[in-house]
This record gives sequence, C-alpha cells and structure tokens, in this order.
Amino acid sequence: MHIDLIRSGSKSLPHQISETLSQRISSGLLQQGVRLPSVRSLATALRVSQVTVSKAYDVLEKRGLIYCRQGKGCFVADPEHTRRQEDGRWQDVYDDYLPRAQLWRNFDYSEVKYPFHIAAIHSELLPLKNIGESFASLVTQQPELMATYGNFQGDLELRGIMRDHLKTRGIALTSSDVMITSGTQQGIDLVARTFVGPGDTVYLEAPSYTGAIDVFAGRGAEMIFVPTDGEGMRVDILTRMCDQRPPKLIYTIPTFQNPSGVTMSIARRQRLLELARSYRCLIVEDDPFSDLYFHAPPPPTIKSMDSEGHVVYMKSFSKVIAPGCRIACVAASGNILSRLIAAKSASDLGSPLLTQRAVLPFIAGKYETYAAQLRVTLRGRMEKAAKLLKLYAPPGVKYILPEGGLNLWLELPASPDIGRLHELAEQESISFLPGDVCYSAETPSRHIRLCYSQMNETDMEEGLRLFLRLLGRFLKMGG
Repeated sequence: MHIDLIRSGSKSLPHQISETLSQRISSGLLQQGVRLPSVRSLATALRVSQVTVSKAYDVLEKRGLIYCRQGKGCFVADPEHTRRQEDGRWQDVYDDYLPRAQLWRNFDYSEVKYPFHIAAIHSELLPLKNIGESFASLVTQQPELMATYGNFQGDLELRGIMRDHLKTRGIALTSSDVMITSGTQQGIDLVARTFVGPGDTVYLEAPSYTGAIDVFAGRGAEMIFVPTDGEGMRVDILTRMCDQRPPKLIYTIPTFQNPSGVTMSIARRQRLLELARSYRCLIVEDDPFSDLYFHAPPPPTIKSMDSEGHVVYMKSFSKVIAPGCRIACVAASGNILSRLIAAKSASDLGSPLLTQRAVLPFIAGKYETYAAQLRVTLRGRMEKAAKLLKLYAPPGVKYILPEGGLNLWLELPASPDIGRLHELAEQESISFLPGDVCYSAETPSRHIRLCYSQMNETDMEEGLRLFLRLLGRFLKMGG
C-alpha cells in the first residue's frame, strides 16, 4: 500500500498514516472486511518503524474504523465485524495511489427522489433544446468533425468567444491566454499534475470543494485549511500560516463559495494577490457561479487585478448551460499556460471538437440573456427554500442565505451523528452532502450542504419540507 508521507511536515507520521487510511475507508476505497497490511509489511513499505504503524492502527481501532485480532491481523470494520473471504481477493491488496475518493463516493445517489447532494441546475431550466439542435445540425452538416482531433488548447473561435466574455468581466486577455478544458475539474487536475508534488503546501478555504481536495490529496500535497468568515478566506490568518509554511499554491472559490456560499470581499481579494506576489506562488481562482448572482454583481475577479500572471482562472460554462457537455475555460499566461497545455495534450489529446462547436453559438449569442433570466429563476428558488427553512428548520440550526449560486450551507447544533442522519435521509429517498467531505481530515463536521436547484420546484419544496421534519425528529432524539 502506497502512502505519501511528508516527513518534514507539521503532522506526525502516525497521524498521516491514520488520516490517509481513514479517508480511504470513508470513501469506500477500503471496504468493510478488507484485511489491512500487517504492521511489519506496512512499516517496511513506508520506511517507518513498526511502532509508527502500530500507533496509526491504534487510532483507527479506537475510532471504530478497524478491528484487530491477535494472530490474524487488522480489518476494516463493519457492523458484524465479519470479513470477506480472501481467496480471489487479490484486488483488495493491489497497491494504488488514491488517498481518498470522496467525489466519487458522495455523488452517486442516482436513485433518490430528492437529490439535494449535487450542486447542479435542473434540466427544465437549461437550454438543452438549443444546444441539442446545434449538435444535430453539426452531425448532419459537418460529420467530419467527429473524425477530427481538436486543437490541444481548444477551438480557436470558441477561445475568442470566451476571451470576449471574460473581457466584459474585467479580465483582459488574448485568445492565446485561454485554454478549453473538459470542465473545471480537469483544469484543477491539470494544475495539480503540473505544479504540485508530494509535500508541497496547498492552502484552501475551510471548507472547500470536495473535487479539488481529492485532486490535491492525490498529488501528496500537504493541504492546510484556512478559516473563513462572512468576507471569505481569512487572509490575515493565511499570512501568518505562510510565514511557517510558504505556499506552492492557493486554491480559492471567492464568489458564492462551494460549499459555504460566502463571497470574498474586494479587500481580501487584493490582499490575497499581494500575498501570491510576495511568495511567488500561484492562485487557482475557481469561478463556477459568479454569473448566478441574485442582486448586485459580485466583486471583480482576482484575475482581473493580476498583472504578473499569478492567477490561473477557471470558469465553467457547462455547469450553467449543459453539464454533460463538460466545457470550461482556463485563463493563464506565459509559461504557466504553456505547461498546462502540454499537460492537457498528454491527458486527452484535446477536448472533443464537436462539443466545442455545439456550445459555441449559444455562448456567443444567447448566453447573457439566458443567464439574466436564470438568475431570476434561481433567486425565486432560493427564496422558496428560505421560507421553508424559516418555517421548519429545528431550533439551533444556523444558516446564512447566499447572494448567488446554488447551495445552502447549514450548521447543526451540538455534535450530531451526520452519518446516521444520512442513512435516515436515504431511507426517505433524500440525499445531502455531509460537511466532512469538504475537509481533508476526517474531523467530524456539523455542516451539511443542500442544493435547491437540482430538482423541479415542486419536488424541491416537498423534499426540503420532508428533510427538515426528519432533521427535527433526529435532533430531538439526540442526533
């Protein structure tokens, strides 16, 4: 079993081992009943003492995540403390390099009636007919597109359209400064693959986007989470942290942050950029939701203030118009972008040309009008959800209504067993995103994320009412 250990890091080696194994267990990479490597074999593989591994296993056993039997070994716990037959189970002990996979585990609830877990927009609100007609026209009139590899950097015309779009947001670029990716998830992965290695320090907001955490964990980064408040990331605290651990990269979602919904103030955006300049590091500015504001437009992007190429800016278009199309742009400059293009060419030989050409007409001609109407609709959804929260949220449940985006971030009282709440919700065909997965460690969180735009309006209201009543019963029973 491979675990990247940061031997000069702030966390002890037993803590790093137990944390990584805990994440593997919670995300399903290590399933119930699987036998863990022996203390001796894992110590040899990791080049640590057997005492170090024993301490890590002790922590996991005390937390109830594993159980150990003298002479037999340690196993991933299940309710009955049974284990699988080992014959033919060679795959369970085949080494991999995945420290966690929360994105995969926590977004697979396709069968539930009330899917509050995923930050997405219901199909009835999306311009699928327009984009579908564009696909059909291209397939019949330009079928050769399906036989053509696209440019590694992306279709030139689409890059020009996206450049013009970003220019209206104050980001001055040329088409050469834009790269098309298959969603921002690919963009995050490319940045991490290109610039982050084992032991590099990556700072993120606490909480942060699950998919980004998975990617940076996979690179062996030392992720440090920075507290947030109503103005976003506490850059004053980050500054003090950087004195101890200089950053290789800072990842932020400054506008309608996922999952919390908080927007970073303009002053903190400026200070964050100054910090990147002083440490000569990168900021990854992930911007999925800035077009979905409910009242006034959000503050200018960090990228719009960047004159020295410290910011890699990512904007998803498919999330807002057609998630299945997987279209986003990455804006960067100089040798930073060149290296990202090189990484993308090795990753996928370029995003599908047919898809890029299919979304191009809509982004070029109809996007702004569509986005304006979508903002009105989503604001209405959010306000309906807010009324239900006011009527049915149990005492002690806290939340701040977002100024844009797709999510509500709820803080529950005391220290509830959110895992048990999750099980009860599933029994009523309701899903939500547990806050635990928005951090790297398995520290219990009192938060949950609910998306109010994934269902039609009737189902959203019905499902939220059912969930809040369930939550009330759950908390009365002591959680």
